[in-house]
Amino acid sequence: MTTLPPIDAPHGAYRERNFVPARTALLNVDMQNGEFNAELLALARVDGTPESKKRAFYERIADTLIPNQARLQEAARAAGIEVIFTVIESLTQDGRDRSLDHKISGLNVPKGSWEALPIEAVGPRGDEIVIPKTASGIFNCTNIEYVLRNLGIEYLVIYGVVTDQCVESAIRDAADRGFLVTQVEDCCAADTPENHATSIESMRGHYCRTRTTDEVIAEIAAARAVAAA
Repeated sequence: MTTLPPIDAPHGAYRERNFVPARTALLNVDMQNGEFNAELLALARVDGTPESKKRAFYERIADTLIPNQARLQEAARAAGIEVIFTVIESLTQDGRDRSLDHKISGLNVPKGSWEALPIEAVGPRGDEIVIPKTASGIFNCTNIEYVLRNLGIEYLVIYGVVTDQCVESAIRDAADRGFLVTQVEDCCAADTPENHATSIESMRGHYCRTRTTDEVIAEIAAARAVAAA
């Protein structure tokens, strides 16, 4: 029988321990049509457009995030791990219910709009849970903690966009609420590569453990092999 490190073990050993699939959920943050779509990508590749300032962001989503997230989510589903999605979406058409910060920022994704839908390639399958939110922090503006407790979740694997905004908020808040968090670095993107790298390093070893897609998939496979033995 494996002995788990004590909570006060040095070098964050308790945080770094492997997740338990039966008590784990993936949390895909804001991978929705309003954040990325074929038109945005095309505009980003035209010099001089407003979108071209975020070309690296859109290309990272297309070339790295979507393939990696698709692989990760399929591995999780095969292991019976919950896959949960958050999207920015107001409860109303005019966004009168959204947070003050979203109002100041001019951010409104109307209820039921195409922009609120998850990106199909990495979206929900079957009856997987989608939770709309109207603030950066999913834990601050929804009942997600209640849902996770009902599901028996203790470990969260978090990824999505934007690394240094909604993803980072989810990681910090989840850690503060007693969840053990894994961030999947190559399933996240920020407006600039520098913002992404800074956020990853600020989270690493403090609020979460940091892994790649391949490492998480390997961990899932290893846990399945142990369970089958």
